[in-house]
Amino acid sequence: MAKAVTEEEIKTGGVAAERLRSLVERIERLEEERKALGNDIKDIYAEAKSAGFDVKVLRQLIRIRKQEPAEVEEAETLLDVYRHALGM
Repeated sequence: MAKAVTEEEIKTGGVAAERLRSLVERIERLEEERKALGNDIKDIYAEAKSAGFDVKVLRQLIRIRKQEPAEVEEAETLLDVYRHALGM
């Protein structure tokens, strides 16, 4: 048995307008939260810089901490091999 089409769905071309609106609004809220978090992170990096920390190294440290220990070890080993090959 086919689902009855509401008048609202007919007006909106078969799109469930309220569901769509709900999804769009949730995405918009999360985008705003992401923007706010990005600003907070930027402020923390500025605080670290003013405290004398090297922000570039700090970002690299954070990137490394996200990796699995085996991945970090492999990357460090390769870096050592490449440095040795270049006479560094």
